Amino acid sequence: MAALDEAAATPVLAGGISLGAHLAVEWALANPDRCAGLLLALPAWNGAPGDAPAAVSARLSAQAVRDHGLDATLAAVDTEPWLTTELNRAWRRAEPGLAESLDIAATRPAPELADLTRIAVPAGIAGCRDDPVHPIEVARTWAATMPRAKLCATTLTALGQDRESLGRATVLAWLGAGGVTRMEQ
Repeated sequence: MAALDEAAATPVLAGGISLGAHLAVEWALANPDRCAGLLLALPAWNGAPGDAPAAVSARLSAQAVRDHGLDATLAAVDTEPWLTTELNRAWRRAEPGLAESLDIAATRPAPELADLTRIAVPAGIAGCRDDPVHPIEVARTWAATMPRAKLCATTLTALGQDRESLGRATVLAWLGAGGVTRMEQ
């Protein structure tokens, strides 16, 4: 959040994936005059995390890393090869504090739906129809709740074949939400 504050000398597009999407909205709510729009992929829940699939997954992953170590936890991941590769890359970068970071992610509240109604900037939201950890229903609810939001749905299968597909879906949704009204020449 501090890095975004520092970078936002002029209005910026803020965005993120999963917890990053939650944080982008949190920042936009605190800085409405510095946020030009939102690019939000795979929001995971609203309000308290409770037993949201992404929160449960983060808690279980944190415990596995503590109990068995990073290498054994990654070796036990049973998912698509591309996702295993992404987890391997991201989780190794997060060490040695991975378990603690996952615990924080699992317990941090997301914006409440009432807060989402206060987002006045264009918001592009992307969700994956086949993602059990980040249910598409959450992305649909966020898009229906924000006054200037659009949703573009994709799939994890598409993401596995084209890593840019999720970002492209988010930008397309943002454009549809009114992110660009006129191009200067």
